[in-house]
Amino acid sequence: MAAVIPPGSKATDCVTKVELSVSCDNLLDMDMLSKSDPLCVLFVCNSGSQWSEIGRTERIMNCLSPKFSKTFVIDYYFEMVQKLKFDVYDIDSDNCSLRDADFLGQMECTLGQVGHLCLLQQLIHHNKCSHNLVFIPDIHLYGIYQAEFECINGKKKQNKKGYKNSGVIMIKQCKIVKDYTFLDYIMGGCQLNFTIAIDFTGSNGDPRSPRSLHYINPQGYNEYLAAIWAVGSVIQDYDSDKMFPAFGFGAQIPPTWQVSHEFPINFNPSNPFCAGIEGVVYAYQQCLPQVKLYGPTNFSPIINHVAQFGHQALQQHTASQYFVLLIITDGVITDMDQTRSAIINASRLPMSIIIVGVGGADFSAMEFLDGDDGILRSATGEAAMRDIVQFVPFRQFQNAGTAALAQSVLAELPDQVTSFFNLFGLKPPSEPNPS
Repeated sequence: MAAVIPPGSKATDCVTKVELSVSCDNLLDMDMLSKSDPLCVLFVCNSGSQWSEIGRTERIMNCLSPKFSKTFVIDYYFEMVQKLKFDVYDIDSDNCSLRDADFLGQMECTLGQVGHLCLLQQLIHHNKCSHNLVFIPDIHLYGIYQAEFECINGKKKQNKKGYKNSGVIMIKQCKIVKDYTFLDYIMGGCQLNFTIAIDFTGSNGDPRSPRSLHYINPQGYNEYLAAIWAVGSVIQDYDSDKMFPAFGFGAQIPPTWQVSHEFPINFNPSNPFCAGIEGVVYAYQQCLPQVKLYGPTNFSPIINHVAQFGHQALQQHTASQYFVLLIITDGVITDMDQTRSAIINASRLPMSIIIVGVGGADFSAMEFLDGDDGILRSATGEAAMRDIVQFVPFRQFQNAGTAALAQSVLAELPDQVTSFFNLFGLKPPSEPNPS
């Protein structure tokens, strides 16, 4: 008897991804003065009767026959019966909470009912360099391209004589999704665009004092420079022109001495780029004596600044650019609500944020932004689409060297890059050839 291999084990790591597009027709109208504002939630049955939420579509306002843009991507296992449940709600709150929503109906099916999957051919590619065998499946989808199911409200069916349904849910499309790896994107032409933001607030101390975090010792070292070198030396290999915009925040800058939260440290707003990490270091050293450290510590302006470019890149509909913002800071964020909103907006863009905390301050707020302990939400309850923040306190690596710091802060970046592009179905600019 063959052994049963559970999902998630090594034997099933290379599962097929299936993307489901959903639409509904003739839903119940639950609103008095307007039409329902539907949203669809997909659940998968893990074991027995335990359902787990996979994802949600967007809410479509005033529509009884919605065609949802957001799709669901799930793992397909040939050897398993995968039960799916689609719940449809009329959403009345801005934060899309289901607690305040009206339940419209649901339908259950299996993934096998939605579409039949067939493996057309299997190719084995021999890698001459490593002498490994690489299995490359050519997978094709055929059969039921569109499935239609009745949307049933159990209470109405039980209490209302002659009840037929509460509308129809249609699986518009079921297709195989290829998951590209980080190297697929890099080798296919994706550029990592690296931006640096440096904290010039007064809590750092007078740069002329050896006690200041901005004090550059005779060896040309401080924690800010160490963080720039550690992260930049790795990132620069993935940027073809190696021109990096570098900004400061929290300082009074000449000639007006107004506080700025996104000023180029080379004082050239039309061209804030520095040539290589060496250029960033030089601009930082030249900038220090020309500004007055002040405050407060606001992150949202520089996050929104980089997010503008991420939004523009997303309009290209290809995985050609991904933006990495390195923020080096010494203290507590003073615009936390605005920063949370900025991060949540950026979570929908090709963008990641690395925060390195220097000095001995309390960085609990930074760890909160990291999101490893739960989903980051804005003050109004809006949730981040994905975790894009990685925070590391520099003091943990003072005796470990810059390589260890770089490894820690960049550990999550490859998964963040691939998860974003795969989530949006974006391919590399050019298909990487197997070697």
